[in-house]
Amino acid sequence: MEEFKTCNLDYFPENILIDVLSFLSVRELVRAGRVCKRWKRLVKDQRLWRVVDLTAWKGVTSRILWVLLRQYLGCGLRCLRLRGLLLSARGGTFLSESWLKALSTKCPRLTKLYLLHADLRSLPSCQLLPPSLQVLELRGCELPRGFFNQTLPTSPDQERAEATSSAQQQGQDQKGKQRSSPSGITINTLVLNNVPSFTDQHLQSLTSWERLSRLELRDTFRVTANGLRSCAAKDGICGVEGFPRLKFLEIGITGRQGYQLQMASLGLGAGWLGLEELSLGGKEVGPGLLCASRLKDLKRLCLWACTLSEMQIVRSCRMLRGLRQLEFLDVTFQPRQCPPVVEGEGGGEEEQDNEEAAGGESNNDENKTLDVNDPIPSLRRSLAVLLPACSLVFTNCSVQVNAD
Repeated sequence: MEEFKTCNLDYFPENILIDVLSFLSVRELVRAGRVCKRWKRLVKDQRLWRVVDLTAWKGVTSRILWVLLRQYLGCGLRCLRLRGLLLSARGGTFLSESWLKALSTKCPRLTKLYLLHADLRSLPSCQLLPPSLQVLELRGCELPRGFFNQTLPTSPDQERAEATSSAQQQGQDQKGKQRSSPSGITINTLVLNNVPSFTDQHLQSLTSWERLSRLELRDTFRVTANGLRSCAAKDGICGVEGFPRLKFLEIGITGRQGYQLQMASLGLGAGWLGLEELSLGGKEVGPGLLCASRLKDLKRLCLWACTLSEMQIVRSCRMLRGLRQLEFLDVTFQPRQCPPVVEGEGGGEEEQDNEEAAGGESNNDENKTLDVNDPIPSLRRSLAVLLPACSLVFTNCSVQVNAD
């Protein structure tokens, strides 16, 4: 028994201690490093700094960021989550150019950056971010006008010095090299949530990102239908214009009531070649669902946080023959008033009802495996006739009941 009384943490191997320390927050880790020299060495192990979340640590200043970068963050960092000072009464600069440059050199494996309530207007361009980023998520941030541009803005004095120091031939060669060189931005996923300063100009500058394949726009009130139409992937004179590599697009407005008439999803009617996945939510679902019928390459459609009728869904999905998955998330279905039109206009109503019934009976066993909590069986039967190869998913859906 005396041996157990004298036992302490020094008897545990370092791997077990690192596993125990992994359950601590960043602030608790920094405090644990002050216990002794051994704990200070264990806390600096890069296995504890792969995913760093500083959003719960209120009052993080630039000084704290410099301390973390110099003493703890290193080549093991993969994901970094930061909370800015946009809504803080203290204010001040949060992310500086020097800190971002030091971050890119010391953390070359950083692939995901999440910024919450950060004021990025002091940064001229997103090229100051680490070049290893693949996922960039901005929530409640403020952006400058040319934040997503490929080239950094230069001052007039620098332009004059470059013009006088270089000859005309060298300048032409340098321009040719810049045009032929690939883009330095390697981000393939961009998430914008509640960023009011994001406009059509920012969206247009994103078309120059060669690797962007996933774009999520939630509560971006200044994006218009004309802006989406101009950025749509379509056949042009020099090939495919717009977003040629974009595979996933999400549009949703669920916030303020003053933006009910802001229907940016009308720009989906431009075609959007190559778009395979689409997510619509909030006030964008109604008009966006009608325009989504023109997306020939669409394979997955997700509708969330909206109110729809069975007629709207059937009429919009009848042209999506290549659809493989249709997902309803937090959707309220309106009661059915009349049977939906499943087949073409040439057939009669009796033939359509017979075909719907036959399709429902033949695919009854298959549709039961799709979702047990199906709120509208008639919708499932209608879609089974229109899209036999499409799977349906209902999550937390309900049916609206009238008072009558």
